[in-house]
This record gives sequence, C-alpha cells and structure tokens, in this order.
Amino acid sequence: MIVGVINIFLTGELGETLDDFVHNELRFTFDRIGSEGPRRLIEGQVWAFIDWVTDDMAGLEMCRRLRADPRTAEAHITIVLEADDVEDRRRALRAGADDYMVGPLDRIGVLDRVLALQSQRLAASAPVPELRRMPTIEVGPLVIDTIAYQARWAGHPIELSPNEFRLLRFLAENPDRVMARADLIEGLGKREPAIDERTVDVWIGRLRRAIKAAGGGDPVRTVRALGYVFDSY
Repeated sequence: MIVGVINIFLTGELGETLDDFVHNELRFTFDRIGSEGPRRLIEGQVWAFIDWVTDDMAGLEMCRRLRADPRTAEAHITIVLEADDVEDRRRALRAGADDYMVGPLDRIGVLDRVLALQSQRLAASAPVPELRRMPTIEVGPLVIDTIAYQARWAGHPIELSPNEFRLLRFLAENPDRVMARADLIEGLGKREPAIDERTVDVWIGRLRRAIKAAGGGDPVRTVRALGYVFDSY
C-alpha cells in the first residue's frame, strides 16, 4: 500500500521520461520543472535537481526562484554541476542549494541520492524535509484552506468533491494563466490511466456550479480553442 509520495523534479528532459518507482510504501514520481515552477499540484516531499545551466536561465537563478516559491521553498535542492569546481560549489550553496553533484544524471543516480539522504536523516533521527504548504490561498473573494480542505467564496462555503477541490486549488495557484485541458489533467496527476480531455469540461462545469451555489460569479473563463483561465479580481 502506498502511504506517501516523493516528488522528484529535474530541469532536463530526463524528468519527462522516467517512470514512477515504489519503495517501502513510497511512490517516487518524476517530472520536469522550468522557470515557472511546478506544473502540477504538489502533495508530499519535494526534491529538485537543478542543472548548472538550464534551457531558459542559469541554475543558480532557478534555485533562487524555487526558494522564493511557497510551493517549493522547503524542497531539497541539488545543483547538478558540469564539473567538480570548488567555486561553483560555493556559489550553489550560497544560492540556496542543499548540496551538489556532478552530472550527467540518470535514474539510478537520482534515486540513489534521494534514498541515501533519506536514510542518513532517519539514522540521525532527523526529520525528512516536508513541503511547506501554503495554509491559505486567496484570490479575490476566494479563500482556500489547504489544511482543512475547505474553500469559501466571500465567506460562504463551497461544497466540493475532493477532485473539484484539487482542481480549484490548482487553478487558484495559477491565476490569470490560460491552462489547456492537457495542463489540467497533468496538473492533477491524472495522466494514468489516460483521460479524455473532454472530461475536463465536466470537471469545470461541476466546479462552476459549486461556486455559483456559494454565491460566487464565474471566475473560470473559457478561452476558445485554448482552455480555461481563473481570473483574479
């Protein structure tokens, strides 16, 4: 039985090709991360492996951005160096990285690093780093309590199923950004088994009705041929 999830993010293409790994009732999932941060909901521990040079910015700047993002502020960050250079190590740690390793990366190397660090902390009776969750998310009249799994519109509770709650939270974490149906499927971690993109329309319809029943308007706007956007106020 799976009792926890370890989210492993990589800045390179490798993050898009690796399959999940299950060990000691934990599921290790892999994904790619860019300058915009995680593309899906984060539930569980976060480990990020940041290349020294990424496609759109320096790895040091990526590290600083992850530390400033509440979703990844407490992630364990490993900078992946191109060579074992002493000055580069120092710069990585000053930028907020927890440690460093020399690339290139592969699946075995990444898992070995994560499992080894977890084992070290357990042996030392030190807590494994957990994601610092945002207690509340506020977008205009919408307030989401991520701890209590409750959402309110102008103080009125919104009755939501677990799936609708996660959808609302994901949209609220990415306000004013057009999200394609495929983005929403991936963001909610529903890639397997495959889901028809039109199912997203059903999710959105239910969410809209729930917000309306709580006295809200329609903050989820349809963008023709593109997807949906949650408008902030």
